[in-house]
Amino acid sequence: MTREEKDLVLQDLCARLPYSPICHIIGENGADIDDILTTSTIQNLDVWVVKPYLRPMSSMTEEERDYVVKHSLGYTASIGGGKKDEKLYFHFKAESFDWLNAHHFDYRGLIDKGLAIKVTEGNNPYKD
Repeated sequence: MTREEKDLVLQDLCARLPYSPICHIIGENGADIDDILTTSTIQNLDVWVVKPYLRPMSSMTEEERDYVVKHSLGYTASIGGGKKDEKLYFHFKAESFDWLNAHHFDYRGLIDKGLAIKVTEGNNPYKD
């Protein structure tokens, strides 16, 4: 992991800390666990591999999307060939980022960079 990637993960994890995200952690001794993020985890980021479990933005339900639209400063829609290709661009307030963090959404693109683990129906540590 490059220094830039570590910095990006550190920024993201620090913002998520109050929301108890679950991370996959590989310690320097090779221990391999899934656990709730702690300040100790963040402090050991230089020697541990830490990947949070995050939801892709595309996994938002209609209800969640409506909430985000209602509580953002505004959005614009860019519609491709059909409804399936629709892309939404939001302009968020600080409270919007808090909500996204609380619901474990990947708004920084960490999943695509291999820095986070995608939450799926079959791989969801947040499921009750």
